[in-house]
Amino acid sequence: MASTTPRQLVAVLDFGAQYGQLIARRIRDLHVYSEIFPCDVSAAELADAAPAAIVLSGGPASVYAEDAPSIDPAVLELGVPVLGFCYGHQVTAVTLGGEVAHSEVGEYGPAELRPEGESALFEGTPASQVVWMSHRDSVSRVPEGFRVTASTEACPVAAMEDAERRIYTTQFHPEVRHTECGRRILENFLFGVCGLERDWSMDDLAETLVAQFREQVGDDRVILALSGGVDSSVVAALGARAVGRQMTCVFVNHGLLRAGEPEQVEEVFTHQFDVDFIHVHAEERYAELLAGVTEPEEKRRRIGTQFWKEFFAVAQQLERDGRPVRYLAQGTIYPDIIESGARKTGGKASTIKSHHNLIPFPEGVHFDLVEPLDHFFKDEVRELGLALGLPEHIVFRQPFPGPGLAIRVIGEVTPEKLEILRGADAVVREELDAYNRRLFEETGERNSEHSCWQYFAVLPDIRSVGVMGDERTYQRPVIVRAVESSDAMTADWAKLPYEVLGRISSRVVAEVPGVNRVAYDVTPKPPATIEWE
Repeated sequence: MASTTPRQLVAVLDFGAQYGQLIARRIRDLHVYSEIFPCDVSAAELADAAPAAIVLSGGPASVYAEDAPSIDPAVLELGVPVLGFCYGHQVTAVTLGGEVAHSEVGEYGPAELRPEGESALFEGTPASQVVWMSHRDSVSRVPEGFRVTASTEACPVAAMEDAERRIYTTQFHPEVRHTECGRRILENFLFGVCGLERDWSMDDLAETLVAQFREQVGDDRVILALSGGVDSSVVAALGARAVGRQMTCVFVNHGLLRAGEPEQVEEVFTHQFDVDFIHVHAEERYAELLAGVTEPEEKRRRIGTQFWKEFFAVAQQLERDGRPVRYLAQGTIYPDIIESGARKTGGKASTIKSHHNLIPFPEGVHFDLVEPLDHFFKDEVRELGLALGLPEHIVFRQPFPGPGLAIRVIGEVTPEKLEILRGADAVVREELDAYNRRLFEETGERNSEHSCWQYFAVLPDIRSVGVMGDERTYQRPVIVRAVESSDAMTADWAKLPYEVLGRISSRVVAEVPGVNRVAYDVTPKPPATIEWE
């Protein structure tokens, strides 16, 4: 770890939970630095990291399963305060001599929690509060020295503690938003029990990541997979500060970008960064590759495979020029890893969709990866971008998938469909950019209660009957997607004013040839994903 790591470190031991990284993020939200460690880390290795506190995550396994993850018992003897959630609650119990049993009735979702007696963990919280549960096994007997501090109707040991040893555990998940006092519980542990200080900020993270980037790369050359989006732009800023012109920014133009974006990308990354910039014009190759393809995963696979081929060709040319490349930098962020089922800290998650920057290398590619953002969420990446001095129009740019408009054109991607979608998407973004600006002026918040976090147009593979100029039309509908979110893990559809939706509809139909209908998607994530494919 680089020397810029803050003095106070909270170590999160990950037992394979979908929300393991979310715990670390919630702690960072409170201005305390946290990092993920594998659950099987030895006590000696953990002691070397000198954590000020340890948090044990949840996980999908049963503690009595044959291959259930366990913890080095000596971790609980380090004298460092411990907080465990869900599986972390149960593994603490069995490790210290308690018992866990299979319950007759499981708890999934909201439950009413009743704290019992005085507990530092629940200080300042109400006598009845809603928490988020997800379990069937539960602690049936607490270890010696522990006492029960909260229960629910279905879970007699919803929380327990050994205050003398400073070990506190809960069956519920304080890290999720659905636990109404979750933030206060984390604050009580970090600042009340552990006595930590709010000594960390995104400026600290920027220094840490720059130092780690420089340390990993050394004197070797790096290629950056630059799309011009927020994530890869932040990596570009990190790399520029860390290694300068050792990094070559390669922009693969696959012809699937939004209106005006290739020009904007080249303008920004040839004038604001002291790095090599290569613009690869691959539009025709991608068009041929996608002809006749309709299945979403096949689109992603072909786009991802070609992506690597384009990079490999550039790397080969650099090597012929006497500038061999060892590292490939990418803007992979944590939700990408979760959705792809590609956990790096243990456990497995089901694959929701593949991501172009997580597809394995083709045969012969020799790059080592530099992925400085793979433990962070989108809004954290935006904050980091500001701390690195990136302009706001880059930092707050709309999220855009690697496969581009190919996965917003449902069915086969054709030049005609791309032209329609680019025009419609430009109208949607122009109107909702203006809507968000008005909200920002009124509230001073970039992500206020009613602002949109992501918005775009989708072109379905159907036609609809309409009437324009007293004549029947048979043209394409456009679907508008606008969501509210902070981290892309969950999202709700944006409750846009009718006048905004009406203006979008009128403009799209009037300004985009081939469109005669506009619909609005009102499905949250889950059950839907933000993108349509």
